[in-house]
Amino acid sequence: MSLLKIHNRVLLLLVLLLVAAGGVLPFINHAANRLVSGEPMVLSQLPDHALLLLALPTVILAGLILVPTRRIPLFLTLFVAEAIFIAALVLMGKTASWFAQEGSSVARTSPGSGLWLGLALCLLICADAINRLTPKALWRLLLNLQIWIVPVALLLSGFFAELSLLKEYANRQDVFDDALSRHLALLLGTLVPALLIGVPLGVFCYQRPSWQPSVFSVLNVIQTVPSVALFGLLIAPLAGLAKLVPWLGTLGISGIGVTPALIALVLYALLPLVRGVVAGLQQVPRNIIESAEGMGMSRRQIFWRAEVPLAMPVLLRSLRVVCVQTIGMAVIAALIGAGGFGAIIFQGLLSSALDLVLLGVIPVIALAVMLDALFKLLISLLEAKQP
Repeated sequence: MSLLKIHNRVLLLLVLLLVAAGGVLPFINHAANRLVSGEPMVLSQLPDHALLLLALPTVILAGLILVPTRRIPLFLTLFVAEAIFIAALVLMGKTASWFAQEGSSVARTSPGSGLWLGLALCLLICADAINRLTPKALWRLLLNLQIWIVPVALLLSGFFAELSLLKEYANRQDVFDDALSRHLALLLGTLVPALLIGVPLGVFCYQRPSWQPSVFSVLNVIQTVPSVALFGLLIAPLAGLAKLVPWLGTLGISGIGVTPALIALVLYALLPLVRGVVAGLQQVPRNIIESAEGMGMSRRQIFWRAEVPLAMPVLLRSLRVVCVQTIGMAVIAALIGAGGFGAIIFQGLLSSALDLVLLGVIPVIALAVMLDALFKLLISLLEAKQP
């Protein structure tokens, strides 16, 4: 009976969901054109070798539930889950190519809900195995990055060219590139002024605690205003200002466009930044400050050489929140003409084109995940250097 003991309940749940996704939900959708929903096809409707390609590693993965979570079983779990992930992608590309050869040039083949869920579950299994394998952020990042080597190589080789999502990208590559540059510009244009305002304001609140309730009350009110409402509230004042001072219009300042979007995004970024600065400085141990004073350091030297380095991990955590938040909220800014990936998403929603929506959504998610991972790595490296 001891051999049947379940050693990894997380893996058990994920494997059960993986089996359900492959057995019940559609694997592929094939449509006559980009505007119709198409015909869903479950995994069992594909050729027999397709089912075997995914079923065999899934059985191995299920067997690993009964194995103690030691180093070798965890590596094997990572390898098998990664193999299922890559096999599903290969099967998706092969199926799309087969439909392209047999059908019309305007036909569209897209991943089904079962495939999307299955890919997400494989990544969760890999992430769980990696987290159990090592506590070091650098190794976790490298192990997560190697999962994408084969998929990225297949993407760059044109293996997925017949998928509807890649057809949309090929048709709108210029629009996509412009949206990417605008989205990154919104992110950078938010971070620079937010840091210039938020960091000094946080230091001011730390040095004068009596001001903290008033400052945080104002920032909390701003944070609770819905993004669409705040964008709307800025339209009339900025339009009036541009009309009153015409030369501001030559600088691009108007009621719609990038200007109100940046103002709103900066306002939303201030609360986490100011709180991060205050919390980071407050958590510096008092004995370190007293030791620095005993060494004869001035107040300025203590601030820059002791307090700031020790507070930096907390500040970076708040900056990480701001970056991920800004990437997501910049999508909504497209409603007032700020551009970015939001313009592609809303265009897809208006035309009921799911692939066009995904063309805007997937890069937003990818940007957020990559920035989040980089900040995690940087924070862990800073914490490792601290005593």
